[in-house]
Amino acid sequence: MIETIAGLHRSHGCGELTAGDTGREVTLMGWVHRRRDHGGLIFIDLRDRSGLVQVVCDPEAGPAFKKAEGVRNEYVIAVAGRVRQRPEGTINPKLATGAIEVAARELRVLNGAKTPPFYIEDGIDVDEVLRLRYRYLDLRRPEMQRIMRLRYQTTRAMRSFLDKRGFWEIETPMLTRSTPEGARDFLVPSRLRPGEFFALPQSPQLFKQILMVAGIERYFQIVRCFRDEDLRADRQPEFTQLDIEMSFIQREDILKMVEELMASVFRETLGVDIDLPIPRLTYREAMARFGSDKPDLRFDLEIVDVSDVVKGSGFKVFSSAVAGGGVVRGLCAPGCANFSRRELDELTQAAAVFGAKGLAWMALTGEGARSPIAKFFTDEELQALVARMGGKEGDLLLFVADKETVAAAALGSLRLELGRRLGLYDEEQLAFTWVTEFPLLEYSPEEKRYVAVHHPFTMPMEEDWPLLASEPLKVRALAYDLVLNGVELGGGSIRIHRRDIQEKMFGLLGFSPEEAREKFGFLLEAFEYGTPPHGGIAFGLDRMVMLMARRDTIRDCIAFPKTQSGTCLMTAAPSTVAPEQLLELHLKSTARTAGSGGKE
Repeated sequence: MIETIAGLHRSHGCGELTAGDTGREVTLMGWVHRRRDHGGLIFIDLRDRSGLVQVVCDPEAGPAFKKAEGVRNEYVIAVAGRVRQRPEGTINPKLATGAIEVAARELRVLNGAKTPPFYIEDGIDVDEVLRLRYRYLDLRRPEMQRIMRLRYQTTRAMRSFLDKRGFWEIETPMLTRSTPEGARDFLVPSRLRPGEFFALPQSPQLFKQILMVAGIERYFQIVRCFRDEDLRADRQPEFTQLDIEMSFIQREDILKMVEELMASVFRETLGVDIDLPIPRLTYREAMARFGSDKPDLRFDLEIVDVSDVVKGSGFKVFSSAVAGGGVVRGLCAPGCANFSRRELDELTQAAAVFGAKGLAWMALTGEGARSPIAKFFTDEELQALVARMGGKEGDLLLFVADKETVAAAALGSLRLELGRRLGLYDEEQLAFTWVTEFPLLEYSPEEKRYVAVHHPFTMPMEEDWPLLASEPLKVRALAYDLVLNGVELGGGSIRIHRRDIQEKMFGLLGFSPEEAREKFGFLLEAFEYGTPPHGGIAFGLDRMVMLMARRDTIRDCIAFPKTQSGTCLMTAAPSTVAPEQLLELHLKSTARTAGSGGKE
């Protein structure tokens, strides 16, 4: 029999009760986490989002005892009773409420429940597909509730910090125009303007710059963004970011403010102090030393350039690479001289994923260097090579000879793999770093044009302006990324605020003056009405919470995420729509649908 809560008023959360409540009459409501029938007594672990408490029903409770006999896991019940100390020897020190229990005098069944497809508890070994199909059950689990609470606490801490520093939270449109910002847009057809489309924003970039033109000066927004791109563990088609923009500032002002923001958020949510100032690396330094523009600094294993040592050696793979304008770089894997052939093959395959043509190795033993390539080097060359690498007996030296970009990517990946295999870092450590001075542009062979490394609105470094016309690939950007444990938390830049520089940037990117006006005319026009110098940054909230919660995927940190194929298993979205809806929007689908027999 299903009952109502009429006449009952919830007095406490299940996990809020303490020994200080002993003797108090309370009313609790929640889910049956577990029911145990000990003959004369029935024990119910009652759970809500605040935690869990033990409820005891004995036959003297009359109707409450009878109802307790019929409840099952995940039934929703209300319990009224008195808090009492648990008998000696029955205290559960692992439970926050483990010293007390509630003796029920009234119990109401507010709703029944089918048997869940998995246990509602932490640490379950369940396929993610099943968890996402029944996300409402997955979110009931205590560890998922802790993540949702952490996400809320993080956004609350962000808002509080920025409010105290004079920022205004302002919403920007969800329906805007399609602009080329890197990823594919999600398009929304307009019923009122047939044949025309809105786009969901990839970021509020243009609007926040317009807000600076408008004199807002300090803006922030915790905003939903949309990108129609291939997915992975730390990507979703819709995601949330903290967006910040400031006027009349320089790069140092933004970096200092962000460091204080991070320190405040991590202290308030996790009770963790961050060492300030956060260390900095230039882009070139990060790529040379760690093979990545988002280096994991929790361990010291660094890439070493040995090009000058081997350029005259008899090993033609190395000397030819250097002669052809490439590099020879390596890693010293500590204590790995005993790696098996299989392990070396695995590392070689890992390097090949990033385009490396091979992986040379030397195992440093008591008898010298054991390696298929050692015979091509003189004793002096070997000694110089080992010295440059910082190798010692028992270490394994790994080398890639290739173009600089390939060597960096391959060795950067191997560095992370070795860090994991060898346990070179503490999982609990937080290693922040800034990466600055990114290239402004890179050349896309597929598109046969320059593309922006960050976005088209990034200001070049002033000392590099003369290179825009002659050597644009050497121009550095006033851009910066904040990295935590090898994951990019966010990125930003000082923005272009002058029309002439912005038009020059569009020209470098291959836009004709007419195309630039058609796509960005409103921005260029705004720049003619007194635009202040400005800049900002945006942080991926989902990634940040993922790292704070020590999870491996952002899907655990979003209430209702999509799968890697971009679908919602709970709601079965995306889905087909009725022909009448398409007709209203003046659309016709050309996709083949299941059961159509191959017809359009």
